[in-house]
Amino acid sequence: MTQRTAITAGAAAAAVLAVLAAVLEHGRTGSLSESAEAFAAAVIALGVIALAVSLPGITLRGAATGGLFTLAGMLTWTSTQRPIVIWAVLFVEVVVFAVWGRPWLRTLRELPGLGGAWLGLSYWVFGVLGALFVLRAGHLTVAAQRLAYLGVFTLAVLAVVATTRRDRGKDFTVGMAAAILVGIGALLYVGAGSLFDELHAIPDSASARVMRNRFWGGPGLFYHPNSLAGLVVIAAVRVGFDRAFAAWQRLGVAVIAALVMSISDSRTGFVFAAAAACVHAVVVLLPRAGGAGDQADGEGQHLDRGRARWVAVAMPFVVLAAVFTVGNGSSFLFRDRFTPDGGDVTSGRTDTWRQVWVDWEHAGWAEKAFGDARTSRAVVHREDDGAPKEGPRRDLNTDNAAVGAFRRGGVLGAIGFLIGLALLLWHALRGLWYAVVLRRPGVAQPALWFTVGAAAAVPTIMTEDWIIGGTNGAIWLVLLAGEVRARQRPEPPAVVPGQSPGSQARGAEGRQGASA
Repeated sequence: MTQRTAITAGAAAAAVLAVLAAVLEHGRTGSLSESAEAFAAAVIALGVIALAVSLPGITLRGAATGGLFTLAGMLTWTSTQRPIVIWAVLFVEVVVFAVWGRPWLRTLRELPGLGGAWLGLSYWVFGVLGALFVLRAGHLTVAAQRLAYLGVFTLAVLAVVATTRRDRGKDFTVGMAAAILVGIGALLYVGAGSLFDELHAIPDSASARVMRNRFWGGPGLFYHPNSLAGLVVIAAVRVGFDRAFAAWQRLGVAVIAALVMSISDSRTGFVFAAAAACVHAVVVLLPRAGGAGDQADGEGQHLDRGRARWVAVAMPFVVLAAVFTVGNGSSFLFRDRFTPDGGDVTSGRTDTWRQVWVDWEHAGWAEKAFGDARTSRAVVHREDDGAPKEGPRRDLNTDNAAVGAFRRGGVLGAIGFLIGLALLLWHALRGLWYAVVLRRPGVAQPALWFTVGAAAAVPTIMTEDWIIGGTNGAIWLVLLAGEVRARQRPEPPAVVPGQSPGSQARGAEGRQGASA
């Protein structure tokens, strides 16, 4: 099949799917205007998917890994009452990642040097031990469930590390970003009937029922709006800040980000995007040894220069301005979603964090050191959770990466979190340290998108647990893959007295060429 034939076939299939969405909406509502809106929404959704599959450099392993994690995250909201579906996807992940992660022992030795591995795995290790040490009814079941989670996520990390080592000429994260965009397109398509409505389709969840003004997807596929916004931001960072992609692709993903952040009403997503815009501006505009225009990022792509550089810096802020104005961000950014007095913009998170501390104070030594061991995911229960007084109590997440690691892994989990965060940021920012602070030219730097993404994720620690993984851990896994690739870059040459850094760099290049 030629490329023209493939494009024609794809366009025809997209037209059929868009018409189908309109027909289904007309059958549901009997309204021509609603059908027209569903048709337009379906066209947008299919455009997102088309952009995703057009990205150059997509690999099967990258797309499969990103797709499996994205699907698992969506199923946590779609199949809440059917956990067997979620575990089925996790089983597929185990099989696939076990095959791709070989040789396991050799790859396992690399994990202690990865911040992402510490962030996503250490609290599970401590949590398993804590469940074994606590002599309580059901503690062995909790330990077994946590061990299963630990196995899934460890194999995922092994697969990322082994694949990145094996395929040095390919970027694992392109396929992951494409899979994330396909997932977003699928959510937009199944939710096409209510995409432009004031009230959206929602899953059968107590928290969702008070947030019908936020886009969740549609029947058969739902995702929490905050997680949806986080996914679109990491995809936009991966594609939009990489000059290896065409200008229309970078612009397209920026438009998608503006749309999704607007319909999701996500404060955390907006903060993530705002931090990314600021970090990107700083990194691009920083004066460096040898001149900013001559510096290249970790993928060998030179940073934008001249007017193009200012356009690149301005574009993320244009997206933020669009969300704040046209996307009604000025309203949802400061809205209290749950209490009528409007006194808690954290939407009850502070009460949950307070309960975590109270539970820790009353816990025994094992749970203080290794984390809460009452449930496999260490969910939080508190009286004022919005459920009826007679119960049952709702299973609440901590919605804070640091608190989450502390809740699930205790004091040791919190220490593991800090080690992981420090390593991740060092691998993301050390290129700037060498080039800007130490003034060493010719230093191989991490990819620009990874530097921006890792630094921009830090503010989101306060209100989301993205960077510590879990089934909603697609963002964590993208950052981990970027970190693994960044660590493949050679260290800068040591400073030798009497020799300029530039001559050292040229000498190192010559030695590498001779050894090759």
